[in-house]
Amino acid sequence: MPGVTRPVDALLDFLRAEEARGVSHVHLDADARAILRELAIQAKRPAAAPAGPTPAKPAPARPESPAVPAVSLNSQSSPLTPHPSGDSKAARLDSLRRQAETWRPARALGTLRETMVFATGDPDAGLMLVGEAPGYEEERQGEPFVGPAGQKLNDILKAMGLAREQVYISNIVKFRPALPRQTTNNRAPSAEEIAACLPFIRSEVSIVKPKCLVALGGTAATGLLGNPDAVAKLRGRWHEFEGVPLRVTYHPSYLLRSAAVAEKRKVWEDMLAVMELLGLPISDKQRGYFLKG
Repeated sequence: MPGVTRPVDALLDFLRAEEARGVSHVHLDADARAILRELAIQAKRPAAAPAGPTPAKPAPARPESPAVPAVSLNSQSSPLTPHPSGDSKAARLDSLRRQAETWRPARALGTLRETMVFATGDPDAGLMLVGEAPGYEEERQGEPFVGPAGQKLNDILKAMGLAREQVYISNIVKFRPALPRQTTNNRAPSAEEIAACLPFIRSEVSIVKPKCLVALGGTAATGLLGNPDAVAKLRGRWHEFEGVPLRVTYHPSYLLRSAAVAEKRKVWEDMLAVMELLGLPISDKQRGYFLKG
């Protein structure tokens, strides 16, 4: 079902994180081995035929998620899947936030700083924007996309006819990646850091249920799509994450470094496509932003 996090996704995220760390073997206790054994048995077991004189042909096994509902590796027991609770979207996101603060797969890496920066915005937003990880200003203020890059993002949203409070803004990695003797300098998150935190973005998408996602920058795009191609190659067309249409565009900080009108127009074309999908009104003036001549 689109938008629902499967336990097998969380398991794969964890294994990718371990692989990125150079781990080639993972210890399994007796319970874990029993779970995997049951998964293998269920995957090979044909579907039961209905009672009656003309048994139906057994349904073919679905290789993408064999028998996950039939075993104890589920959203109530897996330590690799967040378990948000609450009667509203806001309550479930708050529950998710509390879990992120002590998320063992991320904290165990030892490469992330202590302050957790979760998300901001409207839980009912139609537009969800995803960046890579908090930087110095985000860590200091406890909110994603603040400082110069955040102001540039606010300007883009304003040009779209939206306020920051009307969208949902998050990062793939919830902690600032650490560096030796770190002050204001930042770095992009590693593959293992992304994999450790990816279950939270899956959960956020599942809760918010946006109509559209925007990946801001190459690191966010690679994390969400598993595609290492550059933004220049990924932008300009629609992708999908958890069943939600996804657009890739340049990070706001890229626009701060590049004053070229042509580059600003590329970002704006991506935003026009987002506006069209969301059904937002677009004036002739908006369509003409950053066009030469």
